[in-house]
Amino acid sequence: MDGVLVLAGAPIGDAGDASPRLAEELAAAEVVAAEDTRRLRRLADRLGVVPSGRIVSYFEGNEAGRTPELVERLLGGARVLLVTDAGMPSVSDPGYRLVAAAVEAGVRVTSVPGPSAVLTALALSALPVDRFCFEGFLPKKPGERAARLKAVADEPRTQVYFESPHRLAAALGAMAEAFGADRRAAVCRELTKTYEEVRRGPLAELAEWAADGVKGEITVVVAGADPAARGGGEVTPAELARRVAEREEATGERRKAAIAAVAAAAGVSKSTVFDAVVAAKHTP
Repeated sequence: MDGVLVLAGAPIGDAGDASPRLAEELAAAEVVAAEDTRRLRRLADRLGVVPSGRIVSYFEGNEAGRTPELVERLLGGARVLLVTDAGMPSVSDPGYRLVAAAVEAGVRVTSVPGPSAVLTALALSALPVDRFCFEGFLPKKPGERAARLKAVADEPRTQVYFESPHRLAAALGAMAEAFGADRRAAVCRELTKTYEEVRRGPLAELAEWAADGVKGEITVVVAGADPAARGGGEVTPAELARRVAEREEATGERRKAAIAAVAAAAGVSKSTVFDAVVAAKHTP
């Protein structure tokens, strides 16, 4: 039999949001790889499921060492279920490393979709959702955080971030400095849980609110840059090349992705930005 890796979306708060398929997979999997085994067992109890397979931990601290073991089980024909604490595996959670290794080994990978803090926060933010980008967690160090935000300050799409409660005020303050104090945003706290709260307003106002202390799991949604407020006029090739280099350094993006993002923000074609990057390389 061929093995299969199943990525399972877990509730982001309310266990009642779990899908029937998640319960079925928990009962059927021969191996359940969980970010937190105790939390996984509590979820299974809430769903009235008794996992029949072996439950192992799979988190940031051990995923490098455990991935080969799980791939070996997959190659041996096992059905392996990967469950993180909340939301979808590999989206700012463990999973990408195992998915990449399984695909490389020729193993089939499928998914049991589930709730997403990213999409839930977007829907509740009252900000434009026709185009958006997910930026994950910002760097902890102030300098690196400022550089990351500077690189996306002209991004026209709505942006979504994850943030820890004890760094929220600093992150919002840095956003206000990089994007402008009046840039609209929404802080979504404890989504789908008892104390769910969505606070909307300008970044500076939200930073002041967060300074008193905020608890819970946080998702921040920030409006994209207003093209009319970016100074107008045609952006020079040198400036386009500088923005690409800045994004590559600050966010670790591949050049192709950085060129596409800069083109979208500047309102020019990707070929124009590409030509600017090539020209900059040959400029003394």
